[in-house]
Amino acid sequence: MSSTGPALADRAPGYRPQHTLPLRVEALRQLRRRRTLVIAAVLVALPFIVLAAFQIGGAPSRPDQTTFVTLATASGPNFAATLLFMGTGFVLVIPVALFCGDTVAAEAGWSSLRYLLAAPVPRARLLARKLAVGLLFSAASIVLLPLVGLGVGTAAYGWGDLRLPTGGSLPAADVLPRLAIAVGFVILAELVVGALAFYLSTATDAPLGAVGGAVFLAIITGVLDAITALGGLREWLPAHWQYAWADALQPQLEWSGMAQGVSLSLSYAVILLALAFRGFARKDIVS
Repeated sequence: MSSTGPALADRAPGYRPQHTLPLRVEALRQLRRRRTLVIAAVLVALPFIVLAAFQIGGAPSRPDQTTFVTLATASGPNFAATLLFMGTGFVLVIPVALFCGDTVAAEAGWSSLRYLLAAPVPRARLLARKLAVGLLFSAASIVLLPLVGLGVGTAAYGWGDLRLPTGGSLPAADVLPRLAIAVGFVILAELVVGALAFYLSTATDAPLGAVGGAVFLAIITGVLDAITALGGLREWLPAHWQYAWADALQPQLEWSGMAQGVSLSLSYAVILLALAFRGFARKDIVS
């Protein structure tokens, strides 16, 4: 059904479209949802689970290869970098897809979307509010994992230099700003996943379809990136740049890979969000 409520309400005394659906109200609604608490609990628990695995099985060792994982027990910063390495590509994709993909489709699934529009909340404002909260919660989940990992790792292995898989180390004094740059890159790189999930959320009434679709395509692009026969075409895949944050942890900070990854992610995100707003503005809301 097409919404005529906003047009009528424009003539109602005291009606202000900019005062509908305050950001704080939407944020509190999403914060109180069970899935938000579950995701937070999982991300907080994961560093303790990894620590327990290292305590039980011993420090990871691969004589033929040095990675962030094999250096995880070197210091607290190393443990935090290991958690970020483990989360990139899948673990952190899930909360981003969930927070951005569940937001509009869930309202449709609960048959409450049409009542929000009849409140009346302008469609563009409704999407903007839900997108802002979804991205805010996504960014918080990405920050939470390495932040807890840094605290747990420092308590277990102490504070010190960040040893690098390429050899050498990053001085402890430079660790925090460099980790902040790495986490910031991951947030921006995951925008494409959030935008895709949000677009699917506006196109379907099934939250699982929106979330699952975004996660599935993220996995597919990762698989395609592993096919070296694609050559330069892989550079057009967001997954190709997802580990570029490691350049922020080198003794000499390197921006080129991160800049390409962010620009590609933002380009795809702008297109997908434009499609989401355009499609939702013309959509018949029946649920």
